[in-house]
Amino acid sequence: MRFYFTRMRSKDICPPRQPLKKIVWSWVGAFCGIYLVASLANYMSENLVGTMFVIGSFGASAVLVYGAPLAEFSQPRNLIGGSVLSALIGVAVYQVCGDYVVLASALAVSLSIAFMYLTRTLHPPGGATALIAVIGGENVHQLGFLYALMPVFLGSVLLLLVALVVNNLSTDPKRHYPVYWI
Repeated sequence: MRFYFTRMRSKDICPPRQPLKKIVWSWVGAFCGIYLVASLANYMSENLVGTMFVIGSFGASAVLVYGAPLAEFSQPRNLIGGSVLSALIGVAVYQVCGDYVVLASALAVSLSIAFMYLTRTLHPPGGATALIAVIGGENVHQLGFLYALMPVFLGSVLLLLVALVVNNLSTDPKRHYPVYWI
């Protein structure tokens, strides 16, 4: 038992703060990306889709694609593939066992992780996207599988487009996007 807890000790020190230049580019990207998605939501607010177009997992996706654009989780394949796959899984799980929210929540997240691994599209916000499909309320549930298209696919594409522009504006050769597409 003692060995188990010794594994939780620090192995290293906290890394230094990122350079101000990187922080600013991350801020610009996140602001523009979420602003674009939220603007589209505002424009579409006349109908059901617009009332829930901005989902929480987009915030986490923004952290990855603008704050860590070189990370594996941030690549277009992962951003779009992981998000859409997780949305589809979340909707399917809700439709099969939505009466058991606790079970549906656990299944949606765990299955989305497993399938993202299998398809090489692991994108951590995908877990939240799957969970939102289960616990997101009546607006999300009424969308059914359309949830995977709008807001998830369309919002992810908008975040990707902004990431392509902003992450490649920097003159820093270490800041570019993407590392790979497929």
